[in-house]
Amino acid sequence: MGLVKAYRAGTHRSVAPDETVRRAWRLAPVMGITRIGNVTGLDVVGVPVVMVIRPNARSLAVAQGKGLTLAAARASGLMESIESYHAETITLPLRYCSLNELRYAHRVVDPSQWPAVATSSFHPNLRLLWCEGRDLMDGEPAFVPYELVHTDYTWPQPAGSGCFAASSNGLASGNHMLEAISHAICEVVERDANTLWMLRQPGDRESRQLDLSTIDDVACAEVIGKFEAAGLMVSAWDMTTDIDIASFYCVVFNASEDPTRWLPPAAGAGSHPSRAIALLRALTEAAQTRLVQISGSRDDVGRDSYTRHRYAGVLDELRAHAGRPGPRNFRDAPDCDADTFEDDVAWLLTRLRKAGVNHVVAIDLTNAAFKLPVVRVLIPGLDGPHEVPGYVAGVRAQAMLAAPS
Repeated sequence: MGLVKAYRAGTHRSVAPDETVRRAWRLAPVMGITRIGNVTGLDVVGVPVVMVIRPNARSLAVAQGKGLTLAAARASGLMESIESYHAETITLPLRYCSLNELRYAHRVVDPSQWPAVATSSFHPNLRLLWCEGRDLMDGEPAFVPYELVHTDYTWPQPAGSGCFAASSNGLASGNHMLEAISHAICEVVERDANTLWMLRQPGDRESRQLDLSTIDDVACAEVIGKFEAAGLMVSAWDMTTDIDIASFYCVVFNASEDPTRWLPPAAGAGSHPSRAIALLRALTEAAQTRLVQISGSRDDVGRDSYTRHRYAGVLDELRAHAGRPGPRNFRDAPDCDADTFEDDVAWLLTRLRKAGVNHVVAIDLTNAAFKLPVVRVLIPGLDGPHEVPGYVAGVRAQAMLAAPS
């Protein structure tokens, strides 16, 4: 029958969050995880959010987790920290060679399809590290740049680094490898959709704003109700692309200025086969973003994030549009509510294939000693996060920028 989704309360998992935490927490000391902090009460919203601390991390020392329940938030944050640890301490065999040395003996995905940076010095004869993964489209092995797989950002970086946009995009864990792969694919699709969304013309974005009254999911309505009860306004947009996997973007902000407790608008994004889960991820991520700002705990959130003048015009525009329903019906978004993770992954791959994607490379980062499934999924041709320093627009972003306004 396949790997059944045994837990479906706000997220799809093969076991309940409490069981995930029980399995993973026993290994926390080995990975340097010292504590899980419940920061929900620092805000007035009430959506459960935690932070997970790993002081000696080689990337971010603080991970976040969110969910409909505290148990779900704990599982989310703990697994995020664990997957980062795995990507920082990869033990897979690597190849140090140039593209020209590698591609005549092994299958290599065209490097021009990967997210690049403005300062890239890549050329076919540059020697760098490569890692082997498996192409989920046909099951065959394929080599990818190691820079796109690891998250050990300590200096000095390996020889040949700086050619591609390194990030945690597509890094995921789960109770089973299929669960992790499904999560990872959705994240890559979300980041691509979010980058393209930011490049859309204002009029196009406005036409995609959701009419919140059309949302027929109980959990999403509950979270929106919590925001509104706390005196916050919610705006959400359908940012689904030609890939046709439900993707949403939302922003939460104060209905009126409070000089004693000012916060910038908080955004969230989500993609998933189930449109309800996709929107719920965007909403709960916005709640998480608020608590990142309030707690001031993230390594990558600096002073500029709290500068009021950066958001003055943005807040005025948000408030102007939030007072009226958007034209987009939530129920028009694509939706797939499969019973198993095999069905989810097959559906996701079919959508990608129909959109012209030829490769989906998965690198298994699971540590045999821990037996916690961790994977990095790379999808050549899709745009990476636009926030990465030195971001260069990919093929899809360039096409959007070139489209007539």
